[in-house]
Amino acid sequence: MRAGRLRHRVTLQRPVDGAKDQYNQPTESFEQVATVWASVEPLRGREFFEAQQVNSEITTRIRCRYRRDLAGVEVNEWRIEYRGRTYEIDGPPINSRMEDRQLEFMCHERL
Repeated sequence: MRAGRLRHRVTLQRPVDGAKDQYNQPTESFEQVATVWASVEPLRGREFFEAQQVNSEITTRIRCRYRRDLAGVEVNEWRIEYRGRTYEIDGPPINSRMEDRQLEFMCHERL
């Protein structure tokens, strides 16, 4: 993998179980797992009708160097933050060509 393509600084985050707000209600909070150099590539955008509203979604591929601690981890509830935007991860990371050089995350961002 050429280092020049990894020009975006992204943060991988995982959900924290048991987080509660001031009223003792469960909240969705995330903790930082790693901040890595990556390539962020928007692939396509679409609009769809859901809950009687028109919604927009952008599908994005995010590539980073291979990390042994992330390979094979169930990351469906994880997210990636980049420049104030939040990308939800759609499935497990893909070990490209099975060479242990890079991981690909297929993500989506709801607008």
